[in-house]
Amino acid sequence: MNPPIYIIGCGYLGQRLARVYLAADAEVYGLVSSPESAQRLEAPGIRPLVHDLDSDDPPPVVVNGAWVFYFAPPPRHGVQDQRLAGFLEGLQGRPGRVLYISTTGVYGDCDGAWVDEGRPLNPQADRAKRRADAERVLADWGRRNGVDTVVLRAAGIYGPGRLPLERLRQGLPLVREEEAPFTNRIHVDDLAELCRLAMAKAPAGAVYNAADGRPSSMTDYFNRLADLAGLARPPVLSLEQAAAELSAGMMSYMRESRRLSNQKAVTELGMRFRYPGLTEGLAACFEA
Repeated sequence: MNPPIYIIGCGYLGQRLARVYLAADAEVYGLVSSPESAQRLEAPGIRPLVHDLDSDDPPPVVVNGAWVFYFAPPPRHGVQDQRLAGFLEGLQGRPGRVLYISTTGVYGDCDGAWVDEGRPLNPQADRAKRRADAERVLADWGRRNGVDTVVLRAAGIYGPGRLPLERLRQGLPLVREEEAPFTNRIHVDDLAELCRLAMAKAPAGAVYNAADGRPSSMTDYFNRLADLAGLARPPVLSLEQAAAELSAGMMSYMRESRRLSNQKAVTELGMRFRYPGLTEGLAACFEA
């Protein structure tokens, strides 16, 4: 029997995970920031909670013994995540466990090398620095309060309803494949399953890469997607041209290259990927 489940930031991933626990007859609460979002949670049986994580009010949850999944994003600016810190300090009761979704961006540029969880963190973009700060805040809070914490460093999440089709329709360019950096992805349903396994099995303080283990490039991803959707493949630029034409945000991704190993999740948690690569995962998105 699962303890009560609290999903903080119950959006795309959170709702997929909630269905897994609801199917096991768990009591599932989803915290969101607006009444409109709360309404979307009621149909599948999620108990909605509305709260602004940036307010000074404590979150409206009592979490004694509960499993808490924290999926809310950090603030958009700065290099710290005061949002997570405020949530943890305002909690009523002591949860059984807390799982946090971080990002593989905390590793920074690895020049295309294979990366496991033992690699030192080297976040370069502010968005990755905020995630690294959140990991530190959570670990410190867990030690002080005697609560088990687990971190998943997630690659790019894709799935039904979360595909960049509009960018393809707009014909926006990408870096040509031979110059594009390695990027990593995970299907949303595999990430939900990894969340479930990590919450149930991971030792306290554990960290896992959450990726399908078959890195390619962003250009490869868009080309595959275009072919399946019957759309034109995006035009391509050299890396030098891209630096002048693409947005600063897009170029920040182009300047980091790494290949993520998922062997720790496979061996320690028994994770078996339903979608072990883009071939299987993208096809399933269109079948859905």
